[in-house]
Parts: sequence; C-alpha cells; structure tokens
Amino acid sequence: MISAEKNDLMTRVGHDTPAGKLLRRYWQPVALAEELNGPRPLKPVKLMGQDFVLFRDAEGRLGLLDRDCPHRGADLAFGRLESGGLRCAFHGWLFDATGQCLETPAEPAGSKLCTRIRQSAYPVVEKSGVVFAYIGEGEPPAFPDFDCFVAPDSHTFAFKGLWECNWLQALEVGIDPAHASFLHRFFQDEDTSESYGKQFRGASADSEMAITQVLREYDCPDISVAPAPYGMQLTTLRKLSEEQTHVRVTNVVFPQTFVIPMSSEMTISQWHVPVDDTHCYWYAIFTSFTGPVDKQQMRDQRLGTIELPEYTSRKNKRNNYGYSVEEQLNQTYTGMGTDINVHDQWACESMGPIQNRTREHLGTTDKGIVAYRRMLLDAIDSTMAGDAAPMRPDAAQASTLTGPPSIDGVASAAKVASYCRDADLARRQGSDWARARLAD
Repeated sequence: MISAEKNDLMTRVGHDTPAGKLLRRYWQPVALAEELNGPRPLKPVKLMGQDFVLFRDAEGRLGLLDRDCPHRGADLAFGRLESGGLRCAFHGWLFDATGQCLETPAEPAGSKLCTRIRQSAYPVVEKSGVVFAYIGEGEPPAFPDFDCFVAPDSHTFAFKGLWECNWLQALEVGIDPAHASFLHRFFQDEDTSESYGKQFRGASADSEMAITQVLREYDCPDISVAPAPYGMQLTTLRKLSEEQTHVRVTNVVFPQTFVIPMSSEMTISQWHVPVDDTHCYWYAIFTSFTGPVDKQQMRDQRLGTIELPEYTSRKNKRNNYGYSVEEQLNQTYTGMGTDINVHDQWACESMGPIQNRTREHLGTTDKGIVAYRRMLLDAIDSTMAGDAAPMRPDAAQASTLTGPPSIDGVASAAKVASYCRDADLARRQGSDWARARLAD
C-alpha cells in the first residue's frame, strides 16, 4: 500500500501540481487527426484540466491556443475559421496558429493594438494519425524513432477511447501482465484465422496455439522487469512444457505509454492521457509489420463499442458494462463481452475516480507497477528539486531509441533468453518498411 500523500502526488495533474508539471514536459496526444476532418477542422480539447482549442488553418497548419479569447474571455471554440486563422465570434479578433493577433477590426483605423496581443499557443505535430501537443516549459523533447512513428501511414492505424477514472490506474493495467489470464479469459477459443484486429484472439508466434488457451491454462506467470533507455521492459514467461515456454515482452515508455504485442504481425503503442484528475483518454497506434492495415475494418470493429463524437464506451458503469450472468457462467470470465478494452475499463473505473492506494496489497506479479511508481516518484522529486525531467531525448538521442521490441510467441526451452531479440529481428527482416530501416 502507499500513503495518501504519495497517492495524491502521483495522480493529481493540475497546472500547479508536481505530477502535472512533470507530465507537461512531454508530448501528449490531444486528438485523432480524423477529428479535424470535415468542413470545420476545429475542436475544443481538455488536457490535464486546461482548456484549449485545436484547429487546422486554410494552409493546413495546426494550431493549439488557450480556449478563452485574450480580449474578454469569450470561447474561441465557437470562433470562425477564416483565411489567416481563427476569428473570435464576439468582436472579430483574428489569431493565427502561433497565437499572434492579426486583426482587431472594431478598433479605430490605424490602431496598433493587434501587434501587442498574443494568445498563448503551443507546439503541435501530427504523427501516425494522432495530434500531439506540448504544453510545458522550454523546448519539447524530440520524438524517438519508435516503430509507431517511423512506419508508413499505410501500416498504422490510430484510435482512442474515454475512461472515467484517473490516468494512473488506467496506465497501470498495461503494466500488469498477470491480469490477462483472468480478466481477459475466454472459455472457448475462436478460429485464430479470424482474429485480425482483435487482441488476445490470435495464435502466438511460432505456434498454432491460441493465445486465449495460453492465458487460460497457464495463469501463474514468471515476470521480470528490466530498465530500458526509454523506461522499462517486462518479460513474462509461461512454461508450457519441458520443451516450450510462452514469452511475452512488453514495454513502458516513460512517462505514460506502453508498447505491447497485439498479434504476431501488429503492435500497440498506447498512451493514457489525463483530461483532468478523474477522466482520461487512451490513444492507441496500431503498427503492422506485414501488409498495410485494413483501417476501415479496424475502425468498424472499434465503433462496435465506442460512441462518437466523444469516443465514449457504449458499455459503461451506467449499464453495468453489458454484464451478463449467462455469459460469465459459460463464455467469459467477466461476463462483459469480448472487447478487452471494456474489461480493462471496468477494472480501472471500478477502483473509483481516483484509486485509494492506501487500501491495496500488492503481490509478486505487481513488480512492474512497483517499479513504475518508483520511477514516477523519483522523476517528480527530481523535477521538484529543479533537475531536468528524465527521458526527454534530443534529436541525436531520439535516433537511437528504436522499436521497442514487443513480442508474443513460443520459444524452445534452450532459446528463451534470446527469443525476444531473435523473433524481433526475424519480424523486421520479413517486413518491407522495417527491413529497409535495418539497412540504414
């Protein structure tokens, strides 16, 4: 268990909180690029309790401004997108993507007022279908050469969903390899050839064994945690026999991203981004090492449980997450359907808006969570002391941060230690875009 003071220190993300100040030193997803499609490419966004307006101007430039007009505080999210930028509907003040005021039309002829007005603006960049923003002090870090950022657009797909809970308990579900054997347990195994776009429904690499069977029948994994230049790597072993071991390698990219295998051909890079203290969005970039992603199929699958325009879950605490007694008895461990995002959402939201960690009792399989919390608290302490935030690479350092390798497969007993390295290399050598990067 952890003290109430430390729990607050890790979870609260307001502008003047220690964790909030730390998280603002990193790029944060604020929207999917698809949300700026249509005749009015503008949307209000909230990030760590702050309100912004995101837009794309007539020249295609992205802008992120504080939402309140610096004139008299009217809502810029209702502004007019015009040539040059965003015009406030109250008095017609016009701002460009950098926040510079270009016009104050009601002022007398010859007025220079607009030259002295600048709205707070923040760096924004689009990567693999996600719009990232930097709202911290100083220069932002460079983007690492991770697979999700360097794969061609045809081989990535981005999506998101809203959860009604604190960001930390949402992130920690991805740092917990043991839960998949229970929370995501299915009593029957589907045809693995029909698993495209679904997590935990295919076959493990180098095997015809369904992942659902592995998780169901081998529910006491051996978990190890190792530091990595980007954060940490978790290796989870399930001994299938004297000759074979199931190996699953996942990663935590500090401060709030995990990279995990979705299937033998795809990985998931997922951020848990605070809207405020009690809500967060997950943003996921799916990266294919084989053929182009079928984006329409992936999108349609997710829209089966996600409601637009806010990307809220149709199965939620107001309808008991679709819970069925009959299903729980005969089909799934939770009785909440086959979408594992719903399972995770229930687990995280059921802890309350902000988990009370003073009442928890961690076990051996929680070693990843323990290691991450230590990393987070150390980073908060160092930044509070005035030191630089960790793992903020410059351009040269970012080019050395690749992968990270994320594998789910079956290894022979003699090759368990080298399986992740060997399987990752084989996958890259068989991938057109990843193989080309190996030659660089």
